[in-house]
Amino acid sequence: MATRKLRAFKNWMKSQHVECSDALDVVVTTNSSAVSVRALCDLNVGDLVETIPKESCLTVKTSGARQMIEESDLEGILALAVVIMYERSLGPLSPWFGYLQLLPYSEPIPLLWSLSQIDSLLTGTELHKIVKDDKALIYEDWKECIEPLLTSVSLQLKAEHFGVTEYLAAKSLIASRSFEIDDYHGCGMVPLADLFNHKTGAEDVHFTSSYAELNNDADNENHGNDKTHSGGECLQMSDLESSHSELDNDAHNDKHGNDDNEPTKVNSRDESISGVFNTYGSLGNAALLHRYGFAEPDNQYDIVNLDLELVLQWSSSRFSHLWRKLDYSGCVSQNSEYFEISFDGEPQVELLILLYIILLPDLVVSITSGFEKSKGFNLSKKDIVLFREGFESSNNMLLTNGVCVALLGLADIRESLYGSNHLEDDIKTLNCCCRVKEPKIYYSLVLRISERRILERLRCYASAGAIMQTK
Repeated sequence: MATRKLRAFKNWMKSQHVECSDALDVVVTTNSSAVSVRALCDLNVGDLVETIPKESCLTVKTSGARQMIEESDLEGILALAVVIMYERSLGPLSPWFGYLQLLPYSEPIPLLWSLSQIDSLLTGTELHKIVKDDKALIYEDWKECIEPLLTSVSLQLKAEHFGVTEYLAAKSLIASRSFEIDDYHGCGMVPLADLFNHKTGAEDVHFTSSYAELNNDADNENHGNDKTHSGGECLQMSDLESSHSELDNDAHNDKHGNDDNEPTKVNSRDESISGVFNTYGSLGNAALLHRYGFAEPDNQYDIVNLDLELVLQWSSSRFSHLWRKLDYSGCVSQNSEYFEISFDGEPQVELLILLYIILLPDLVVSITSGFEKSKGFNLSKKDIVLFREGFESSNNMLLTNGVCVALLGLADIRESLYGSNHLEDDIKTLNCCCRVKEPKIYYSLVLRISERRILERLRCYASAGAIMQTK
């Protein structure tokens, strides 16, 4: 079955003038029936390995659903999801059938897991609350924007093609396979380009586009003044929302004009490669599992977040509330409510500052409180910078014994969110788990183990700081 679908896809590529270098081949993996790109020989830097005409990309602008979507004022990813559902509803009549029939119905991202699976597999991880919140928001989007389309007599859409399940499936494909193409097309599905697997922090191929922006003349003449800007919903590599990567723009406009049908090109990056990979960005396992449905052991971009609420839970009434008087919670950079712990176990400086303030002696609190009452007192951004500079110039300035003990306590509280089992239990379960047969369990364990190891490193960091204080 998979081989027949692949053959149909290759025939479709020929009909759409999608060109693939003889050095590459699209193959079906024997053990999983997954489709990927393999190199048949070594490639050199700058080799052009693929050319994909933009008119073969599936976007709002190229789909037969364009008028319906634009009249309904749908934009961005939501609009692209409708495009996918619409073209799938056409079956073999869709111009993209040869491409769509090769794709899985959905990707196994946590968004499509049942609530019981989310609770049992993701509890304690960075994803648990995020996925549950996302599920609720996506249902609201469907209810508000897509369900009304089904009641339209003129559109005659069938509910079985545009239900919540179909919408979630389309969203999963967009999350794991879409690209930001250009200003005119916005976010879309790029056949063949979306078959390259991921390599964290590196890439063998790089996607470029010779089309940057339609000029006014070409836009008015060929398309009318109807450029769609998908705004914050566009998935670009820079914001790491839900796309493989952003298609870069070459400086070809002066030579060739702004041709909407200018092809997308894929060039080799490595001097000599046998496997061919794209990169989805420098993402931690929480982001990889959330958006693409997999995770990587020992991912150097992993982090663990400590919620401000968890810090306040640890900080009982017996500790200083000076931080409240100073109007400082530490979460000031992006209005965030959490502190990051890096892959190496190093806490965000703002967390150390907050703990340092919380643990100030009562005498300092009393003096500062009196000053605050008489003249007003607020910890400014300049003060925070001074704290930072002092910490960076002297690593043990903020790492008092009290702060180190606090970090150990916070690590234990954060660890308790995973449940009663231990890290060793998770590792043992992972070693007995089959990635192909049990991907949800396997990848959720990879995520949880990675996070718990970061907490172990945080403990080592705190313990080392405490030892420094005794010297």
